[in-house]
Amino acid sequence: MPRPEDSPWAVSVAQVASRAGQSKSVDAVFPAPSGIGDDIVGIKEGTDVHVVGSFDSIVDGLVFTGRISAPVSTECTRCLKPINRDWTVDVTAFFPYDAPNGNDARNGKGEVDIIAGEDESEDVYPLSGDGAFADLEALIRDTLAESLPLQPLCREDCRGLCPQCGADLNEDPDHHHEVVDDRFAALAALKAQLEAKE
Repeated sequence: MPRPEDSPWAVSVAQVASRAGQSKSVDAVFPAPSGIGDDIVGIKEGTDVHVVGSFDSIVDGLVFTGRISAPVSTECTRCLKPINRDWTVDVTAFFPYDAPNGNDARNGKGEVDIIAGEDESEDVYPLSGDGAFADLEALIRDTLAESLPLQPLCREDCRGLCPQCGADLNEDPDHHHEVVDDRFAALAALKAQLEAKE
């Protein structure tokens, strides 16, 4: 059975666990777990993810507050230019201690129950069985996957491509085509024939 400390996403929190008011800073690089986005917009598995923040001990668990950054490679959905930049997300998550009855805070389905008094919308993640390690794998995956844009843009005011010829409208904003409405071309031809007979 794998040990919690052997996980590449494990952070030792034994020195602050179960002692309210203690704090432990984190400034480390972890490998990106699988399942963050897709081929269109996502973060490749194994890519360096930078996590900066701190674990603060409260009565019933640890609160992690920090920032997660990872490089994202995608393309603009308007002009199709490649986008390569760091994606940064602020995060707050709760790591509960074992429940008072000696069982951990998981329900019968293996999921983590919300601790009494905690907001149900708050992200909750388990500590290791002995409370000595916090595993950031799920936190990194959830935070980045939920924050990735559905329609990434190279810039907010990207003008996109010309629908007629595909020219980049960012480089030539005055670009346009004379569009002739040919729906009435047959009527115009008939009119010209009638006028010619007169």
